[in-house]
Amino acid sequence: MIDVVTAFSAAETAAMDTALEAALRGPRGANPLVGAVVVDADGRKLVTGYHRGAGTAHAEADAIAQAAAAGLDLRGSTMLVTLEPCNHVGRTGPCAQAIIEAGITDVIYAVDDPHDPAAGGAATLRDSGIRVRSGLAAREALELNRQWFQGVAAKLPFVTLHIAQTVDSRIAAEDGTSQWISSPESLADNHGLRARIDAILVGTRTVLVDNPRLTARDASGAPAGKQPLRAVMGLRDIPADAAVRGEDGRVLHLPTRDPREALSLLYAAGVRHLMVEGGSRILSAFLAAGLVDELIVYLAPTLLGSGTPALNGLGITSLADAQQWEWDESDGGSVRSLGRDLRLHLRPQTTQSLEPQSSRPGAEPAMGGY
Repeated sequence: MIDVVTAFSAAETAAMDTALEAALRGPRGANPLVGAVVVDADGRKLVTGYHRGAGTAHAEADAIAQAAAAGLDLRGSTMLVTLEPCNHVGRTGPCAQAIIEAGITDVIYAVDDPHDPAAGGAATLRDSGIRVRSGLAAREALELNRQWFQGVAAKLPFVTLHIAQTVDSRIAAEDGTSQWISSPESLADNHGLRARIDAILVGTRTVLVDNPRLTARDASGAPAGKQPLRAVMGLRDIPADAAVRGEDGRVLHLPTRDPREALSLLYAAGVRHLMVEGGSRILSAFLAAGLVDELIVYLAPTLLGSGTPALNGLGITSLADAQQWEWDESDGGSVRSLGRDLRLHLRPQTTQSLEPQSSRPGAEPAMGGY
C-alpha cells in the first residue's frame, strides 16, 4: 500500500466523479467501462467522454474528439480518466499518443490497466514530459469493473447470461413452444447485443430441440454486419443439417459439460465476451458455477403455469446460501421497458472489494484513494 502524501484538489475529485458517472453509460463486455474528463487550468470541465464498446473510440479519444469538434484547445489542460490510458494499437489507436498530440500536460487516472497488451500508457505519457498521477477514486474504479478485472486475471471471457422468460419464470410452454415469449422490442435489443459479442453459447439439447441459427439480425431480419461465433456445449454431436452450422463455418463444438472448461476453450479461441443463451440446464450450470458476470432478463407479462422453467436448479437448499445480485445501472440502466416487456440488468453482488494495487515503478506517489 502507498501512504497518502498529498490530497487531490476538490476540482480533480469532482472531475473524476464525473468520469465514473460517464463510464456507466457504456456497455459491459470484453472491454472495461471507462470515462474521461478534461479540465482547464482553473479546474473547469471542458469535455467528457466515455467508451461505447469494443471497436469504438476509447474514453480519452472520445473526449479529445469532442473538444476538436467544439473548437476547444486542450493544450495545458488536465485529463482525468478511470483507467490507465492504453498504449497499444487494436481496433483503435493508442490513447497515450492521442493525449500527447492533444497537448494535454497532466493526466490523473484511477487504476493501472492489468491487460498486458494495453498497459504501459502511463510510462509513455511520462516519457513525453506529461505529469502523471494515479490513485484518485481507485476503489470506486475497481468496483466499477470488478468482473472485468477478475476475468483478465483468470484469463476467462466476460460472460453475459441472457434469459427471455414469462413472469412465472418459464422459457417455453408445456408443448415446447417458445416463439415468441419476448416482445419484438426485446428481440431487437437481444440481436443488438449479439452483434457486439464475440460468441454465443447454447447446449446440444437446445440445438436438437429448437434448431436455432444463433445469428445477429437487424430490424428487417437481414444478417447484421458482425456475427458472433456460434458455440455449442455438450457431449452429443451437432447434426450435419443443424441451422447453427450456417454457411460460414463459424461454429465451435465444445465437447464438455463443465462450464469452466468451456470458457477456457473459448478464451483459447479468442473469445473475450460470451453470451450464454440456453437451455435451462446450461443457464443453471453457469450460474451454479459462479461464472456469470452480467445477467440480462427479458420479462414478459405472460403466465404459463407450467412448461420449461428458466433454471434447472442451482444446488441451493437454504435461503442463507442464495445467490445475491445487484442492479446494474450501466448501459441504459437496471430496469427498462421494451415494448410490453421489462429488461432487467444485474451483476453479481460481492462483499469483498478488490484492493487497489500500487502504481508501477516510476510513477509519482499515488495521492488520495489509497
